Amino acid sequence: MDHIKIHDIKVFVTAPRNINLVVVKVETTEPELYGYGCATFTWRHKAVVTAIEEYLRPMLKGMPVDDIEGIWQTMMGSSYWRNGPVLNNAISGVDEALWDIKAKRANMPLYSLLGGKCREGIAVYRHADGSSIEEVEECIRGYMAEGYRYIRCHMGTYGGIFDGKIQRIVKPDHAPEGAYFHPRMYMQSVYKLFDRVRSDIGWEVELMHDVHERLSFAETLEFAREMEQYKLFFLEDSLAPEHVEFFKTLRHHTILPLAMGELFTNPNEWKSIVQNQWIDYMRVHLSDIGGLTPARKLAHFCEAYGVRTAWHGPNDLSPIGMAVQMHLDLNSHNFGIQEFSGFSEAEQEVFPGCPVIREGYAYVNGKPGIGVGFDEKAAEKYPAVDMDHSWLFSRLPDGTPVRP
Repeated sequence: MDHIKIHDIKVFVTAPRNINLVVVKVETTEPELYGYGCATFTWRHKAVVTAIEEYLRPMLKGMPVDDIEGIWQTMMGSSYWRNGPVLNNAISGVDEALWDIKAKRANMPLYSLLGGKCREGIAVYRHADGSSIEEVEECIRGYMAEGYRYIRCHMGTYGGIFDGKIQRIVKPDHAPEGAYFHPRMYMQSVYKLFDRVRSDIGWEVELMHDVHERLSFAETLEFAREMEQYKLFFLEDSLAPEHVEFFKTLRHHTILPLAMGELFTNPNEWKSIVQNQWIDYMRVHLSDIGGLTPARKLAHFCEAYGVRTAWHGPNDLSPIGMAVQMHLDLNSHNFGIQEFSGFSEAEQEVFPGCPVIREGYAYVNGKPGIGVGFDEKAAEKYPAVDMDHSWLFSRLPDGTPVRP
């Protein structure tokens, strides 16, 4: 193979869904050969763009595009301090673009370059949300009518913001603004929600729930026990990354399948919970851990201990990033389920070649590389936006800030 090198690296921010997405384009010394990657850290997108343009771009120009592993290790070590979401996302954009280039050079879809498929379709799950039980049930029925069989159920924004209809928060004088929630009221509302869903809709659909690290350890133990009766497919992010050692006790106190990892950025956060089989599903966000290169290793590590993958797939993930995850889903023997938030019409305009969904399964298009392109002209129609960060400022009833 010819020794093709990195000619330039460009970064784009676009918001076709009113959510800022960061896309990286790696251009090569072969004019028609280039690759795209996802570097979306939507809440700190300007920092990611700066890291790529000011640090990675000048460092990587002239390096051979085939040396993905060496380039990844160079990027990870180049700042000395490492494993944070800003730098990891910057690294991810370049890393995924290099994999896109390599698969295009091989004239293979990415999953084939990784070793081929273990399955034909990728089972996905959707989010059923609403401000009342009736709204959530309506959403569930709509998804089921479209063929989805795995649905995550929530009511309110991770247990808060019910417009005073469910939670009556009594704040102290001069309490700051924020997304207030009451842990006990949140727990009770979830019990009522799942009781009604199982009673009204039945047991033919798999249900999930995301705690979003909103409960104390003692509250989590009680919550998991109560939720066992609803036979969840998994209970997600029931504890914070800082408290992963508590999963040892949680595992011994509940029969619920446990999913964890959405906020992980450092291998030391997932090492013990995988080796000790304290969780059942690994849920990292690929760009937050540095892209496809570390994700492949993590998938194989999890396979050795019987832990399945359920990569994070929110709406603040570009279709390029989603497709990368789906290629890995096709290839990984220990794939479990893929979170999916859908693609808007505007996203499909900006990102031609998006995966398609039929009867609850996702399918990539089989083109060489990742298979999802990026229309730079169309992207200009959807410039970066000022996003609503209010849900990130979570507070207990007395105003104490908590991590969402």
